[in-house]
This record gives sequence, structure tokens and C-alpha cells, in this order.
Amino acid sequence: MWRGRPRPRTSLNLRLAPTTRAVAENAGIYNWPVEFLISAGEASGEMYGAQLIEALRRVVRPHTSVDFFGAGGELMRAAGCDILVDARDLAVVGITEIVSHLPKILGLYRNLIRAADERHPSVAVVIDAPAFNWRVARQMRRRGIPVVYYVCPQFWAWRQGRVKLLRKYVDKALVIFPFEEKFYRDRGVDATFVGHPLADLPAPDISREQFANRYGLDPEKPWIAILPGSRPKEFRLNLPAMIDAVRLLGKDFQFVLPVASTLELEWVHDQLFFYSHVAKRKIGPFIALTRDARASLFHSRAAVVASGTATVEAALMGTPFVMVYRVSALTYALGKPRVKVPYFAMVNLIAEEEVVPELVQHKFKAEYIVAEMNKIIPDGEARTRMIERLAEVKRRLRRGSGDAHPADAAAEIILKMLG
Repeated sequence: MWRGRPRPRTSLNLRLAPTTRAVAENAGIYNWPVEFLISAGEASGEMYGAQLIEALRRVVRPHTSVDFFGAGGELMRAAGCDILVDARDLAVVGITEIVSHLPKILGLYRNLIRAADERHPSVAVVIDAPAFNWRVARQMRRRGIPVVYYVCPQFWAWRQGRVKLLRKYVDKALVIFPFEEKFYRDRGVDATFVGHPLADLPAPDISREQFANRYGLDPEKPWIAILPGSRPKEFRLNLPAMIDAVRLLGKDFQFVLPVASTLELEWVHDQLFFYSHVAKRKIGPFIALTRDARASLFHSRAAVVASGTATVEAALMGTPFVMVYRVSALTYALGKPRVKVPYFAMVNLIAEEEVVPELVQHKFKAEYIVAEMNKIIPDGEARTRMIERLAEVKRRLRRGSGDAHPADAAAEIILKMLG
């Protein structure tokens, strides 16, 4: 059983750094039009893009007109960006998956470059999604347009030789994890740690009772959040074991599944219907579909989270969780030898120790999920210790931008480039 409700449109309401407007004034940005190309390729990237658009608009608009166009989703569109490439069309993952989608990605890329030739942006900001954004960065650099990479590709994890692409095509790298600044600077990249864009967001203002009423949940029961991923391929790969874990955890809990902006609610309904009826994996416990990952995590007792930005969101909400992930067998075989880091979970990399358990590929099984969840759901030493270490991760992610929100810190740097 499941249900979903439409996501309300909300403003990000970021505060403006006091120094940022002074930067605009000192740069002489008065009475001339500024247009930005913003290219974000997935749910997390378009969230960061929306934050940056609001920060840039607040700073530039008092002095001149400002417009945005590019690749993104509904959050960026709501922030005022002219979306020419929908992020959902770029939502692929893994080596073999990207290869199969290359013709479509190339077509979208050409459309965006044609628009850039017509509109002549003052600065191009590319966000994550390297399979698409490297080509965008290269073409902008060839046209003499300054390029900012916000949320850089994780070359410290694998394929470190590709850092040379940053040196070649990118004028400024804005990184969101504390260890990245040194890694990139040591390799000749002009990189600055601005803080993680989610670290300063306030706790969700919806109460547990309001959330329960909105999604038909029982506020008296403990809730478990399950986050299979923001891309269709990873969602389909991760969902079966998660559903089996839901069944094993049983009816003492209710479950919350936040649907990323890159996925259609109807498509997710179809996936749940398939596993419940066609694949004969009867779900049993109640699953509520939501459009609010942060509130879903905030009000949940614990969570099962696919590797990616959602693990950072869970840490920032202080929700104990188990990290899981699975890719195709071929992608895993090709990628595993190239991995250069000791952990898969971003939370563990930031903490430099194993804060959350990692169940990857062959270890990603329902019985293993349940065993780990049974350690962190009840009160006790394991739960308390994980919550304390997640709080330390949050503290580390807030460094680098002083009193400014990371989007404001990023906007300040971009405005200096305009000057």
C-alpha cells in the first residue's frame, strides 16, 4: 500500500552574505545585462543550482538585469531559470549505462551549446554530472566564456588522471567537501571550499503530526525512510533488496519513500506495483511516497539510503542510517579496481572513519540490511554513537564559508570573476 501527494513549491530563503553586494559594487556591475548558463544534471545538482540562482539574483539584480538558462529541473525552473535541457533526461549512472545513453546526451548537449551561441552568457556554471558537463565546459572555454565548476566530479575517488580536464577547461572549482580543496590545489586546480550547500539549511518546519496527516502516516508508529536513488537505473537496481528488508522489518514500522525530482511519481508507483504484484514480492507494511527527502529523514527513526547526496542529507538531519548501493555487474567489475578511497559512503570519507555501515554490491542483501538496522533503531550505544559522529560530520561540512551560506560564498566568487 502506498500513496503520494504533489510537492508544494517552496522558496529556499537563503540569507545574503553582507560582503557579497559590496563585491558587486566594487566590480562595477551596474546597468548592463548579465546572463548565466547553469548546467546541472541530476536532483542534487539542480537543488544546488536553484540555491545559486537565488543568491546571484539577489546580488546582481539591484545593479542590472540578470537571466539564467541551461540544464536542470523544477527547482531551477521555479528559481527563474529557462530550462532547455531537463535533468531527468541526463539521469544515468555507471559506465555501461552512460555508454548506452550517449546519443541522447549528445543531442541535448548540442541544443544547449546552440543556445549559448545565441545568448552569449557572461559566465558558465556547471554542476556535477561530468559525463555531460565536461563537453559544456570545453565548448564554453573555447568561446572565451569563464567556466566555474560547482560541486566538482569526485576524481579523488577514481580516475585521478582526469584532474587535468579541470586544469584545462575550468577557471574556478568550487568544492563542497573539506578534503577536496587540498586535493585539487595540490594538482594545480584553482579550488576553494565553500561549504556544503545543504549544511546551513534549517530543519524542516513541518511538524511530525502535519507530515503524518499529509501522507497518511500513523504518528504513533516509528517510521523508516528508504531512499533507493534519484536515477531510474539505480532506483530499479536498489529497490528489490529494500522491499525485501521492508517485509522483514515488519508491520511494527511504517515506511517513507521520498521521490527525487528527477523521477515521476507515477513511474515510482509502477515500480512498487511491479514488485508487489508481478514479481510477487508482497510489500505488506505501509509505504508513503513523498517529495520531501529532508523532512522524511528528519521525522524517521532510521533510514536505508543509496550512496550519493542523500547520505549527506541523512547525516545533516541527524538520522542514523545504513548506506547501500548496487550497480550492474559489468560497471562494478570495471570500476572497482579504479577506486582510490577506503570508503564508499561520503559520510565515512568526511569523518575519516566508518560512521555508517556500507552494504555494497554482493553485501547489499535484505538480511544484512535488517541486521544493521536492528543495531541503530533501538536506543543504545550504537545509535547514540552514530548520532554523535553524524553531528561531527555536519560540523565539518559547515566550514569554509564563514557566516555566509555556501551559495552566497559561491556567488561572491563568481561576481569577482565578472569584475
